[in-house]
Amino acid sequence: MTATSALRARAGTDRPAYRSIDPATGQLVTEVPTATDIEVEEALAAAGTAFRDWRSRPIEERAAVAARVGELFAERADELAVIATQEMGKPVSEARDEAQFCAEIFGFFAEQGPALAADQALPTPHGTGRAVIQRRPVGVLLGIMPWNYPYYQVARFAAPNLVLGNTIVLKHTESCPRSATALQQLMDDAGVPAGVYTNLFASHAQIEDIIADPRIQGVSLTGSERAGADVAAIAGRNLKKAVLELGGSDPYVVLDTDDVAASARAAFATRMGNTGQACNSNKRMIVMDDVYDEFVAELTRLAAALVPGDPSVEADGTYAPMASRAAAETLAAQIREAVEAGATLHTGGTLTEGPGAYLAPAVLTGVTQEMAAYHQELFGPVAVVYRVTDDAEALALANDTPYGLGGAVFSTDPDRARRLAEGLECGMANVNAAEAEGAGMPFGGVKRSGYGRELGPLGMDEFVNKRLLYIND
Repeated sequence: MTATSALRARAGTDRPAYRSIDPATGQLVTEVPTATDIEVEEALAAAGTAFRDWRSRPIEERAAVAARVGELFAERADELAVIATQEMGKPVSEARDEAQFCAEIFGFFAEQGPALAADQALPTPHGTGRAVIQRRPVGVLLGIMPWNYPYYQVARFAAPNLVLGNTIVLKHTESCPRSATALQQLMDDAGVPAGVYTNLFASHAQIEDIIADPRIQGVSLTGSERAGADVAAIAGRNLKKAVLELGGSDPYVVLDTDDVAASARAAFATRMGNTGQACNSNKRMIVMDDVYDEFVAELTRLAAALVPGDPSVEADGTYAPMASRAAAETLAAQIREAVEAGATLHTGGTLTEGPGAYLAPAVLTGVTQEMAAYHQELFGPVAVVYRVTDDAEALALANDTPYGLGGAVFSTDPDRARRLAEGLECGMANVNAAEAEGAGMPFGGVKRSGYGRELGPLGMDEFVNKRLLYIND
């Protein structure tokens, strides 16, 4: 049985819904049925047909459409922010910033894409003839997206590939159907042709057959390590390229500082971004011994002062819910297990009563290699702090993780910080900055954080046929 016939054969089976639940209240907002197998086939057929026309258009024409997508992201930032806040609990100002960042991403690839995809001349054997590397689209791509950045994750995958001439079938996470629908409407309104970008409420059971389908030429996933391993295995069996952006447990090394309290405030603000639910958040703070005690004390003061708040209005001194009650309960259990194993919980880590997904921001120290928390990704508002006595110990601890997404090193001596940062085993190393955020800055990791890059010139170079054209004249 072919992949397509297998899809058709399952039409009419159980269809668990995509469900939008407000994490602040635990109330169901929207429920959308998953696609039938016939709808999946229609989406793949439309994407395949659209590719033949889309790739034939001048890249400048595709870039103009991408520019309009970026303009609509900016125009609809407030509207999109409300949806994201209700759907996954993101503070509304952060949700607005996310939509505006998407405008920047589409604008970057609209402006820079034609040059990034331009032919690259090569020296020829013995100086005869002409040779160039051409960057050509490969076809229909599948994107599998997470809930923590429901717009940004899509934008960084979709923008370069739409400009390149690829077409996209997009499976969003089951908890963000309203965000997914809003994105489809935005693409349609921007003039993205039918079939070039198609939101599909596919089930997990359907994904394996979609990846196997010969019309799909690649898959990009942002999500958990487990999901990445599953998708990579399916893609590998079917000889499809995959880009994976998975988990992280980024080190945030403080070697010295002229103002310990200010350094702690900066570290805490970074950790609380998106309520701690970012792959490249500073999940492990590694602090030099002479400033450690004051640093932890300030983190504890900051965390203990916060109370639950409404993410749709925001107020000083409040924290937002996590994306779901289940996620909050999982994180609370991880904290509890670490404490039972001997770690010290200075504050927080408790769940509020009721259906909301509020977990009090926590500060945790004394985590050792024997504890599960040492090796896990703590995906939420938890500051885990480690004490070190010299630079060598700091570097060894920073690299003692299965993950390798990002890392940051801080010092009043930039050369000292750079020397340590040069040794970080990660895809993004930063000196005296938590991260280098921008549409032109490539994003991705090594080790169990995945492979491939998004954004910047490297993001333009993933799903592309780097074809050699040689002319013997």
